[in-house]
Amino acid sequence: MQRRAFMGHFTTFLVVPNCLMTGKAVAASKISPPNTQNININYLPSDHMDNHARKEVVKRFNKEVIEEGNRASFEALMDTRFINHSAPRGTANDAEGMWNTFQHILRPALSDLQVQIHDQLCEGEKVTTRKSITGKHTGSLLGIAATGKSISIDVIDIVHVQNGRYLEHWGINTLSAVLAQLRTD
Repeated sequence: MQRRAFMGHFTTFLVVPNCLMTGKAVAASKISPPNTQNININYLPSDHMDNHARKEVVKRFNKEVIEEGNRASFEALMDTRFINHSAPRGTANDAEGMWNTFQHILRPALSDLQVQIHDQLCEGEKVTTRKSITGKHTGSLLGIAATGKSISIDVIDIVHVQNGRYLEHWGINTLSAVLAQLRTD
């Protein structure tokens, strides 16, 4: 089987012996390359979502889950097999671990929490997003008392989106630098 990319979709060429196309019985030893025919099979990735739809899933997560704390949206967008490959050591790397980060660490510490998406790229089933999470530090953030300062956490993450749900996550962010700055102020 040969695979070729064409306008964001994959094209698979399946080489089938002519005897299978015509229904004629031919001994295997007599099948040779001249007795073959190419069949073109076009298909989308496994869940039939295009790149735009995958990006929209990630945008929805950032708006409804991170900004608004909407548990129903979180449940709808998380696959039961979800793994956060970037979870801090000693913390849960499943969906509940991610919910805990937003609902019990960031949202209580940052009033007016907003997510600004700067860039998004999609390749296959993975969406890469460069974004900023901003807010006013009005509550305790990982042991640092409220300062009243505006803060911005820069994030780049990769989300494996399958069937409209988060299946895997990898990410890097500037939270440790933000915490260090808050400690010195």
